[in-house]
Amino acid sequence: MRIAIVDDIAQERALLRARLDEALMKHGVQAEIVEFERGEAFLQAASQQPFAVVFLDIFMGGTNGVEIAKQLREYDKDCMIAFSTTSTDYALEGFRVRATQYLVKPYTQKDIDDLLGEILPRLPKLDDSISLRVNGGDVQLCLKDMVYAEHFSHLIHVVTLFGRTLVTRQSLAAFMEPLKEDGRFFQCSRGIVVNMEHALDFDGTEFVLDNGDSIQVSREQRKAAQQAFMDFLFHQRRHR
Repeated sequence: MRIAIVDDIAQERALLRARLDEALMKHGVQAEIVEFERGEAFLQAASQQPFAVVFLDIFMGGTNGVEIAKQLREYDKDCMIAFSTTSTDYALEGFRVRATQYLVKPYTQKDIDDLLGEILPRLPKLDDSISLRVNGGDVQLCLKDMVYAEHFSHLIHVVTLFGRTLVTRQSLAAFMEPLKEDGRFFQCSRGIVVNMEHALDFDGTEFVLDNGDSIQVSREQRKAAQQAFMDFLFHQRRHR
């Protein structure tokens, strides 16, 4: 899990980080915490690799926290936002960007403990994520955020939501192993797998995806693809 702290005051960032470390230890959760002095730097980092939670100060130099949250929501609908502030005057704006909660300064260790207790159950389960080795670091990718993956030149190119592509070196067989029992994923050919959660249609020869791409299905797999897509849609309707 990745957590961002965005605050232009170093002492405030350090205090929040220390209390988050203590609260995470109490809950038995491992997390990477990244600090940002400016909202613009946070947005750039979040566009490359998403954060599960951001603690966002409203009153900062440069762009204020509410505007940063609005820009974040343009490409990340799932990151949980907790505003840290000295006032709740922006409560309505917070509602509009689906903020989880306000942390009113000065806050206590109990405030952080309680907030994490509320947030953690709402995060995607680890069973719904896979770990990828990307550029020398480990990236935890929620399966729902994977649109499709393609294998070529000994690399897996994973196309995700919001236009991001993650590249990892492994065989397609190894990549598919944790996905075998997940009914969302279908291997269209020897080198490509789609997440049918992002399929708008299957026309008998290709999947039309919600990011605008179309994925061809090999001749040998077309009948199986039709059945897999029908089964997936039936399962989705039953669980609505």
